Amino acid sequence: MWGGRFSEATDKFVAEFTASVNFDKRMANQDIDGSIAHATMLGRCGIITSEESQKIVDGLNQIKQEIADGKFVWSVALEDVHMNVESRLTALIGDVGKKLHTGRSRNDQVATDIRLYMREQTDVVLGLLKRLQLGLLDLASEHTETIMPGFTHLQTAQPVSFAHHVMAWFEMLIRDSERFISTRKRINQMPLGSAALAGTTYPIDRTITAELLGFEGICQNSLDAVSDRDFAIEFTSNASILMMHLSRMSEEIILWMSAQFGFVVVPDRFCTGSSIMPQKKNPDVPELVRGKTARVFGQLTTLLTLMKNQPLAYNKDNQEDKEPLFDCVDTLTGSLLAFADMLPNLIPNKENMRNATMKGYATATDLADYLVKKGLPFRDAHEVVGKTVALGVAKGVDISELSLAELQGFSDLIGDDVFEYLTLEGSLNARNHIGGTAPNQVKMAIERGRERVENLKYLNST
Repeated sequence: MWGGRFSEATDKFVAEFTASVNFDKRMANQDIDGSIAHATMLGRCGIITSEESQKIVDGLNQIKQEIADGKFVWSVALEDVHMNVESRLTALIGDVGKKLHTGRSRNDQVATDIRLYMREQTDVVLGLLKRLQLGLLDLASEHTETIMPGFTHLQTAQPVSFAHHVMAWFEMLIRDSERFISTRKRINQMPLGSAALAGTTYPIDRTITAELLGFEGICQNSLDAVSDRDFAIEFTSNASILMMHLSRMSEEIILWMSAQFGFVVVPDRFCTGSSIMPQKKNPDVPELVRGKTARVFGQLTTLLTLMKNQPLAYNKDNQEDKEPLFDCVDTLTGSLLAFADMLPNLIPNKENMRNATMKGYATATDLADYLVKKGLPFRDAHEVVGKTVALGVAKGVDISELSLAELQGFSDLIGDDVFEYLTLEGSLNARNHIGGTAPNQVKMAIERGRERVENLKYLNST
């Protein structure tokens, strides 16, 4: 394709070293769709004849079918997906195929391909997120009365419901959806028509191409259009945050599944055993997702480092954007699919959760609040409750198991109504406000969650 300028053939190793077809052929459908739109625009603008335009479009559709049927022969010698398709087109329809590249460059072509691919994958991610969110809402709705310890510093803090904890996961994932929806708008801008870097002298109409390809807007500067990969970095950044959320969930599931906690049962189909220890049931899915998070973080660092020292406009460095981006997509979608299948099927061990909640003096803050309502300043109430807990520790019992006389020994404000405040159910019900642990509030949060999921614009931004 550049033989006119060069006096010798490209070194065989260099040709293989610089080729990208082995990985960028993943974007073949996007490349062909972009070419069909470009050829259609060339025909409508009179840059090529309508007959030539149709012949090119027919040939491209034939190539797309060959690829779908697994009959297309890819060649490393042709370097990338673009030249493989164009070469096959010329073989099919003759010299008319050589007119396809009129008014464009591989620079704006690949930028368009990546945006089309990322737009499609963003919709896949959003669909998987929606499935996972709805699954969590279903799980939460079954366990608004299931009590478990809430933790800070991984120490028992206050009672919460399992549903309340699951809804915390849900909130993380809603923010993830909002980020991807926002990013989709910036992905969905068309660079095609920018040519190599300065635009083209042909009388093209970029609005035609943008409409045919479903782009929301057109990149406004040709230099930026061919060299920008912000949208890819932004997608990978969103993916990193999402994977961080999945990793935090994984860590909790791994802990909860252990014999020391025994909070949840993960169905066997998401676990594996040991080759030597017959009793083992290992949480391989959450462990792998936790591990794969590091992989996605690495892809974000790769893309940032790749772009940080590139002058305008396009540079060959940008060929290195695709493999980390593709790996990020594969890792993220695989992890989401696994979690969408696994999380809604968690089975909480209600008895173990309740017993664990009773072991950590989880209602101590409720006793302090009780004393404050009786007129004691909070700092004094804090001290009284601290002494009460110390007695409970010494006797090996929860403060709710101390006698009224023992409790009144620390404050004469304590009456026989105190035990209503020291029950786990009383603690949950007392936090009866938006975002609180009261079962009726959690139920309303679940219903609001369903509305929020349905109101998000998942498959398009309009």
